[in-house]
Amino acid sequence: MPVYNEAASLRRAIERVAAVDMDTELVVVDDGSTDGSREMIAELGEKGLDAWLPDPGIQRGRNTVRVHLQPRNGGKGAALRAGFSLVTGDVVLIQDADLEYDPQDIPRLVKPIEDGIADVVFGSRFTGSPRRVLYFWHMVMNRGLTLASNMFNDLNITDMETCYKAFRADVLKQIEVEEDRFGIEPELTAKVAKLRVRIYEVPISYQGRTYAEGKKITWKDGVRALYCIVKYGIRR
Repeated sequence: MPVYNEAASLRRAIERVAAVDMDTELVVVDDGSTDGSREMIAELGEKGLDAWLPDPGIQRGRNTVRVHLQPRNGGKGAALRAGFSLVTGDVVLIQDADLEYDPQDIPRLVKPIEDGIADVVFGSRFTGSPRRVLYFWHMVMNRGLTLASNMFNDLNITDMETCYKAFRADVLKQIEVEEDRFGIEPELTAKVAKLRVRIYEVPISYQGRTYAEGKKITWKDGVRALYCIVKYGIRR
């Protein structure tokens, strides 16, 4: 769980992950937050999950937690790179702290891997599940970038920019993350495509945020994503 200035939703996000009915190892990485998130995460590391949560009774799986504080803000990719180096489980899933993605969808993403039919699973916001109606041009940009990614990587996924990506840990360990910001999404997509692993998609719900509510991605990240699609798509 990469975190940058998400104090308003951080505790609820961790509560919802803890409430998922499966055993989890939650690795929380603060990316140089300045709104109090960093102090909350440090406290989580000191107290442990049971003491930090206001209602430990919500936990249904066996949950462990590890925290890491980045020395400075480096971007989502940099935070994930740090987090990936700390995980010890068999399946690794990316969960943002902003509650745009519902942790109750996690078992749905993990199931194809558990069933032995997938190595990587993408959660798609565009395959019929409930979602909040928001920005038209963001949708156009997402679908345009996904189309470009599919063309370069010879895939037919519907949502390349999704946060929800689950990996078999041994597959993820073969990937060297280079991007520091949101370019990590097309980078991961291109690199799993080149590994020729089994990729599945499952529908997920989506509660997108407005910029007034804290959304951080901008058109500049879209330009960088297009650059990354070309860069990692043509690399051999």
